[in-house]
Amino acid sequence: MFDLVDEKDKYLMVCKSLKGLSDLTLKAYRVDLAQFCGFMESRDCFDKNELNAYIDLLHGMYKPKSAKRKIACVKAFYRYMEIEDIIGFNPFHKIILKYKEPLKLPRTIPLDCVKRILIYAYSQHSAADTKYRKETTLRNILVLELLFSTGMRVSEVSHLKLADLDFTDNTIRIFGKGSKERVMCISNALSKAISDYQSVRCHESDYLFLNRLGNRLSEQSIRYMVNDYANAVGAPLHITPHMFRHTFATELHNEDVDIRYIQQFLGHSSIATTQIYTHISTNKTREILKTKHPRNKMNIPIHI
Repeated sequence: MFDLVDEKDKYLMVCKSLKGLSDLTLKAYRVDLAQFCGFMESRDCFDKNELNAYIDLLHGMYKPKSAKRKIACVKAFYRYMEIEDIIGFNPFHKIILKYKEPLKLPRTIPLDCVKRILIYAYSQHSAADTKYRKETTLRNILVLELLFSTGMRVSEVSHLKLADLDFTDNTIRIFGKGSKERVMCISNALSKAISDYQSVRCHESDYLFLNRLGNRLSEQSIRYMVNDYANAVGAPLHITPHMFRHTFATELHNEDVDIRYIQQFLGHSSIATTQIYTHISTNKTREILKTKHPRNKMNIPIHI
C-alpha cells in the first residue's frame, strides 16, 4: 500500500522540475491535491466509487470551471502514478467525465475605449515633469501597446526580458504557459516605444519592465495601472489586461484572419513550440499584423 501524501509530494516535485509549470500553477496543484488527499484520508481504497464521490463533491461545491480544473489535476496525478507503477490500475479509465460548463464569450474592450486609454497614456507622458514620471509613463505606454498589439498575457508582459527582444528582426520571444515559446513580430512604432523606455530606465535588470525600486514590475501592478487608466477615461466597464488579449484576438478574427494564425499569436497550448517556426513564416505574421491590426488605423498624437 502506498502513502498518497508522499506520492503527492513526489508528483509536485516532478511538476516543478520536469514539466516547467509556473509558480501559480504549482500553487493551484498543491492546493487541489491537498484537498483530494484530505478527502481520501479516511478511506481504505482508491477505486472508481471513491473518485466518483469526490467528483460529485467538487461539482456540488464549485462552479463548473473550477471543478473541471480540480478534477483534471487529480486525473493527471493518477496518470503519473499509473506510469510510475505506483498503482496497478488507473480507475479514471472507468470514469466518464462530463462537464456542464456554461459558454461564456470573451469580454472585449470597445475600440474607441482602447483608443481613449492609449491617448490618455501618451498625454500623461507629455505632462510628466520629473525624470521618474517620464520613465513611469513611458513604461506604462509600452505595457499598454504590448497588451493590445501582441495579445500577450499579463504574466508574459511582466516576465519579458531584454534578451527576449530582437531589434534586427523586430520580434519578441515570448515564454508562455508551461514554458512554451513563441515569436511575435512587432511594428516599427512598438520597437521605438521599447527603445524610448529603455533609454530612460534608471535601474539595471534583465527584466524589461521595472518598478520604482528596480525590481520586476508585477502582474498585479500592471492590473492596477490598466484599471487606473481605464477609470481615468471613463471606461464603461471594468477593464483588465486579459481583456486586451481577448480584444486582440477578436478584432483579428473580425478582419478575417485565419484562426490558425490567431492561435499562433496567442500561444495556445494546442500548438507545439516548433510550429512557430515551421507552420507560419515570419513574413506572413508580420504582414498580417501590419495590414489587419486596428492599432495601425488609429491616429494617435505621440509627443515623445
